[in-house]
Amino acid sequence: MALLDTLLSAFKGGEHTRVPLAPGMMQGWHPAFAGGPGPRSYDYARAIGEGFLANPIAQRSVRIVAEAVGQAPLACNDPRLAALVTATSAGQSLIETLAAHLLLHGNGYVQILKDASGTPVELFALRPERVKVVTGPDGWPCGYDYTVNNRTSRIAVEDEDGWPGIIAIRAMHPLDDHCGAGALEAAWQAVLIHNAATHWNRALLENAARPSGALVYEPGDGASLAHEQFERLKRELDIAFSGAANAGRPMLLDGGLKWQSMALTPTDMDFATLKSAAARDIALAFGVPPMLLGLPGDNTYANYREANRALWRLTLLPLAEKLFAALREGLTPWFPDADLGIDLDRVTALSEDRERLWSQVSDADFLTRAEKRQMLGLNPETQPEENAA
Repeated sequence: MALLDTLLSAFKGGEHTRVPLAPGMMQGWHPAFAGGPGPRSYDYARAIGEGFLANPIAQRSVRIVAEAVGQAPLACNDPRLAALVTATSAGQSLIETLAAHLLLHGNGYVQILKDASGTPVELFALRPERVKVVTGPDGWPCGYDYTVNNRTSRIAVEDEDGWPGIIAIRAMHPLDDHCGAGALEAAWQAVLIHNAATHWNRALLENAARPSGALVYEPGDGASLAHEQFERLKRELDIAFSGAANAGRPMLLDGGLKWQSMALTPTDMDFATLKSAAARDIALAFGVPPMLLGLPGDNTYANYREANRALWRLTLLPLAEKLFAALREGLTPWFPDADLGIDLDRVTALSEDRERLWSQVSDADFLTRAEKRQMLGLNPETQPEENAA
């Protein structure tokens, strides 16, 4: 067995040639700050609850990107691979789920399920917060532990026959060799600001959509209210005149009482601007143009069509290529000559760019038909050229 390991190591280049790896000091799903004053610590489970489930800007941004990548037209020259990638597993779409995991967590893991002959029959996206990297003596991953309800399953990088068992995809993290950094962590402080502004506005709405006024007691003799009278007035105001249901309700005052309304201060008005700025920061972290989310005050793009094109060029296509490249590499032992990616000719948002390219190539008289077809990504003609340019 030692001789076989030596031969395999020689063909693979030898493990001693690899530099050691180590996890980062700050993981995206662990507290990033110590307790006490200062920024609130980042925890992935809480961030999902507050930053995805309870924040409309973050959720919509993730859905726009993940659903667009998951529903993009697929270009694949192997029907078996196409069926494997597009099939749903446990009700989830593989590409859409991986895109969401990469945006929120920064990591994506795909378990390759095989039949008795070792052929892949299903690809399942594992929840990244349940995955722990198992490293060897040199720090390189040798397996992954998947924990659910205190039950841990070990998934080896390669099975006993040398076939891949899992595909790991991660976003770039400059301080971690094993795990990536998610966009939700970068948007975390903006999410907290946006949620705080929402709670502030809700509190204003519960107080008749304006700051509370002042109930002034001005008796003629200069006396003040007794403690019992003060508490009774306070209790009656909370019961009968607070909240949205009592907005605009007339107040009957006597005994020297006078109601003095208060207008919104500049500090109160700043919350509207602060909430819009936080919403733009959240959209920026996920790579979505604010115009596509209906956010006011953003005139970066001339129109909605330009913003949609920028979304595809700057966010969707790079993310899709990262996912498909990882799947191609992980499934190469079974599909060595397969091509997997997005069919750009069928993307509606890029139709103008494609039309411009076709026009430029068609007007190039110094190119032959074969060269034009090659530049456009078309297959060579089966018949010889009759009219060469």
